Amino acid sequence: MAKKVQFDFDLIVIGSGAGGSAAASIAARAGKRVAIIEADTFGGDSPNWSDIPTKALLHAAHLYDQARHGARFGLRSSALSYNYPSLRAWKDLAVKRTGAGGNRKFYENEGIETFNSAAHFLSPNEISVNRRHLSAANFLIATGSHWVTPDIQGLDDAGYLTPRTLLQSVRPPKSLFIIGGGSAAVEVAQMMAIFGTKVYIADAAARLLPQEDQEVGTLIERLLTETKGATVLTQTRILSVQRQALRKKVTYSRGGTEHTVQVDEILVATARKPNTDLGLENASVAYTPKGIEVNQHMQTTAKHIYAAGDVLGNNSFTHTALLESRIAAHNILHKQKASPDYTASPRLTFSFPEIASVGLSEDDCIKRDLTTHLSIAPLNMVARSNTSDYRDGFVKIIADKNGVIIGATVVAPGAAEIIHELALAVRHKLTAKDIASLPHAFLSWSEAVRVAASRIRS
Repeated sequence: MAKKVQFDFDLIVIGSGAGGSAAASIAARAGKRVAIIEADTFGGDSPNWSDIPTKALLHAAHLYDQARHGARFGLRSSALSYNYPSLRAWKDLAVKRTGAGGNRKFYENEGIETFNSAAHFLSPNEISVNRRHLSAANFLIATGSHWVTPDIQGLDDAGYLTPRTLLQSVRPPKSLFIIGGGSAAVEVAQMMAIFGTKVYIADAAARLLPQEDQEVGTLIERLLTETKGATVLTQTRILSVQRQALRKKVTYSRGGTEHTVQVDEILVATARKPNTDLGLENASVAYTPKGIEVNQHMQTTAKHIYAAGDVLGNNSFTHTALLESRIAAHNILHKQKASPDYTASPRLTFSFPEIASVGLSEDDCIKRDLTTHLSIAPLNMVARSNTSDYRDGFVKIIADKNGVIIGATVVAPGAAEIIHELALAVRHKLTAKDIASLPHAFLSWSEAVRVAASRIRS
């Protein structure tokens, strides 16, 4: 009888962010021998460098902005100011409170062995870590992604920030040129503008947030320009960057004309690239520049090696990486395989107003040649807009020919909370009529969901 191969671990998880941490904990609690390897800071991107610190600063920025404009409510607050070192201290406290930032101890308390080093596959079942060789029956690759430098002449020499390095700035720059128009770029643009930075935000696309419906980009552009004094440069190509003494000169082309602007700092938030430099060839794991390829069970081309999160190249949200991590853990532990259900995963931008969408966008429906019914309810249709004196936003619902909700967008204060009702509708194939007939609490922003649903006739 063939002798059973003995491995050091049942599961080695490479990456301690959202894509890796859930699976490591689930496997350890199931009595498996688990190791987790982290090349950077334990906890990964979300608690250390993106979601938690950014949202903590955005919350403070929004509070400051609201208070400064409190005269219309009878508040004398126009002379309000802020202390940036104290804001940074608040951000650090928020990271600490989550318990996920730099959380190596958490794993060790769960009986998971930890290694703070890069991992490199030597064979399908063996990796090298810090000059040690470790073997495992199963692996989960959750190494995430990093911001990519666009190919712009002079950019590397001039120097630039990313949404990660911006968080370490001692003070807000006087002026900032943001390259990119996605969620992270828009969040940074609004936050920095509130703190007094002159912001330029440029993207090759025809609108900001091009992954969202057109109404979203149009509204956010208007809010950034009219209320925050930002300069929005859509359909713009950056030609070159030059360092000029302590400043940077950006040359760009827009509408066939060349322009230049001088700024203190440049921030790059165009695209992220999966971290795949870990000897995947040695493990027979197929990948492309876009990311690691997996089947519906999160398995790579080497069936005992799984992958989850941003390393798949989908630029997914933290909640999506957590979903994939839990599915991978289930499939490692059980013969009966499961698949992630992405149909109702919300997409979020934590600007003010918040932007949340779920299901198909209008563009998706057009590409698929679907017959749809659309409705939009502006926020000023509900009473809450009067008591809060806030009117910039809307709820948009897309239903199929039978009135079943297949997509929705909410642009409103608290949109990240409001969207779940519509996510439930998308997942469980509820009709607009189902939502419209549900009593919605008076003086809640969610009344706009009821209004939008009641306007759909199928």
